[in-house]
Formats: sequence, structure tokens, C-alpha cells
Amino acid sequence: MKRILIALVTLCAVPAAAQAPATASTAANSVRPLFAQGAAWVLAAAEQMPESEYGFKPTPDIRSFGQLVGHVANAQYMICSVARGEASPNQQNWEQVTEKAALIEALRASTAYCNGAYDLGDEAAMQEVNLFGQQMTRLRVLTLNAAHDFEHYGNIVTYMRLKGMVPPSSQGD
Repeated sequence: MKRILIALVTLCAVPAAAQAPATASTAANSVRPLFAQGAAWVLAAAEQMPESEYGFKPTPDIRSFGQLVGHVANAQYMICSVARGEASPNQQNWEQVTEKAALIEALRASTAYCNGAYDLGDEAAMQEVNLFGQQMTRLRVLTLNAAHDFEHYGNIVTYMRLKGMVPPSSQGD
């Protein structure tokens, strides 16, 4: 986790023009490609995993594959609602849902909700908010969201490899 955060902070220190499309003009939008990549890999993995494996747990004391997908959806809603400065629109604990189609839809919806948070202007991105009992900028919250997606994508990759599957990030373009 520390390595991912260090890498993300380092990337954020690079001028926005060097890491985002030419149309990007804000710090929050410069983090968007990181979020987009992690979220896309989580979604692709969720789509690739057969529904029969959504209950798979490498060990009994950790989340199942489906619970990981639900956790990412829950977290995206929660973290991005803080960045957006509004109550989360999520009304469901997606970790308790077992149906693949419902979890994929929740993941898509939470990703779309989060995508809007990366539209923050620079002044708004530098405003401080409280997340997990810590004061931090909205930009840091958005960076944490991207890092969180990658953190759990790493878990997902392990689950897929244990099932003999090639995860999306290793499939090439």
C-alpha cells in the first residue's frame, strides 16, 4: 500500500500536462487516468470471473471474490461522496450481495459516480475534508480512492491466478 501511495504522490507531482490528456487543466483531472485504469481493471476482472466463483475465498477468514467487488463499489461511493462534499447516494451494502450481475452494475454505477468527483476545479480540490478521522484535501481523497482500487485489484489478481485465470492487466491490449 505504501509503495502505491508513494507512486501516486510522485505521479501527482509531475505537471498535469505530462500525465493527462491535453484537455485536462486541473489537479483532480490529472489523477483521473489512475482512477480510470484501476476501476477498469476491477470491472474487467468482475466480468471475467464466472459467477460460480464469486463465493471463492483463498482462506476462510478473508473476503470472497464477490465481497471484494462489493467492497470496491461501497468504498468508491463513500470516498467519492466525501470528495464531492455530499451524502453518498449508495443505499446498499454491496458486500452482502452475491449475484454477479448486481455487483457488476453496482461497480459500474459507483465508478460513474466517482468519475464526476474528478471534475473538481483546483480551488475545490485543495479544500480540506475529513476522511477516516483525518483532515486532507479533496485531491488527496481522490488519490486515495485510486490507490484503494489498485490495492483491491491486487487482491483480485491473486484470486484469479489461484483459479488459473489471467487477470485483465496481464492480458495486453
